[in-house]
Amino acid sequence: MTEQADEPRRHEDLRARLARIGERIADAGGDPTGVRLVAVTKGQPTGMARVAIDAGLADLGESYAQEMIEKADEISDARWHFIGRLQRNKVRQIAPYVHLWQSVDRLSLAAEIANRAPGAAVLVQVSVSGEEHQGGCPPERVASVVEGCADLGLEVRGLMAIGAQGPLDVVRSGFRIVRDLADRLALPERSMGMSNDLEAAVAEGSTMIRVGTALFGPRG
Repeated sequence: MTEQADEPRRHEDLRARLARIGERIADAGGDPTGVRLVAVTKGQPTGMARVAIDAGLADLGESYAQEMIEKADEISDARWHFIGRLQRNKVRQIAPYVHLWQSVDRLSLAAEIANRAPGAAVLVQVSVSGEEHQGGCPPERVASVVEGCADLGLEVRGLMAIGAQGPLDVVRSGFRIVRDLADRLALPERSMGMSNDLEAAVAEGSTMIRVGTALFGPRG
């Protein structure tokens, strides 16, 4: 079957998965219309990113600079979110494309973003998983990073976190830390939850969920 002939089925599959995500949000006590979905297109062909846009998902997320650049060059009508751990030397390359920088966890990175994209919208990433490779700043440093970002002229919209692996109560407790910090700092956005733990995130007040597998199916 050619890619063109397969297009209707891909649209149908994605819309069915999108409906199921909405049901999961509602079952967790959230409002599907009030939680923004970021379609994580990492590892997906550009065609699938276009299917997501056609389904009404304007926000797309990427974790790797080169992959974002390649897709954003072809899809200019998306709001691109950078959601992965970011090296300072990659900021210049992706600055023209990024709508929201979701993984700002240190002031050296924030300074580079402010230099390359003055006034950019950012989320400060909080480490709640205990996984160092995922990035994020410790909860006790979040307030100072938020303040530093604002001093650099960046628009701090909220906080982001990658959930811990483990029992539901452990996952929820991490997200609760983020919610409480966001409340204390009067930040409206809480980007919490992915395909496997979105219920816990919604229960703790997530306003933005990053979904890949639940939307597109397994990669590869």
